[in-house]
Amino acid sequence: MKHKLVDYFRRITPLSDEEAQALLDSMVVKTCPKGTHLLMAGQVCTEAYFILQGCVRQYYVVDGEERSNGLFTEDDWVLSIHSMMTRTPADHFLVCAEDTTVVVGTEQREQDLFRRFPRFEGISRRVMERVLAEQQERLASYVTDSPEQRYLKLSKTRPDIFQRIPQYQLASYIGVKPESLSRIRKRLATRGKPATP
Repeated sequence: MKHKLVDYFRRITPLSDEEAQALLDSMVVKTCPKGTHLLMAGQVCTEAYFILQGCVRQYYVVDGEERSNGLFTEDDWVLSIHSMMTRTPADHFLVCAEDTTVVVGTEQREQDLFRRFPRFEGISRRVMERVLAEQQERLASYVTDSPEQRYLKLSKTRPDIFQRIPQYQLASYIGVKPESLSRIRKRLATRGKPATP
């Protein structure tokens, strides 16, 4: 399973056998049961996670209600970028939505790898640019798309999510109440579009 991260890096740039082995040797793999919080609001984020298997949900608590704004699955990076970079407490939570296995990254392990293989610094920057681009795209969708458009995008790009996340959390993620999600599904069904992937 560890090789998934090596494969991820190899999709960005070729790695020598020595670099791939160094990456494997530096990995700390952790399996967390469903419901485990990787980060709580109020904590400073000190770890980044690469998901080998499972699903992590990011959410805020607003007026006592959970509002989901991130769903991460295999080959996704999960971290609180602002909290980690500014060393300030996070304002959101990261929770395992199912039993999840992750590679745990820390700044110390990253720096050790950079010292041995300076090229990893550039690769790491490219990974971070990807993560930021994905976050920006997600944010733009909340500003420019209707909930129905967000639902359709999700069903097209990540159909597996519909089997992995409860309906009320999906509704929260696309920005509606569960009853509104049911109405969206009915509307799509009457138009001949699949209500669920």
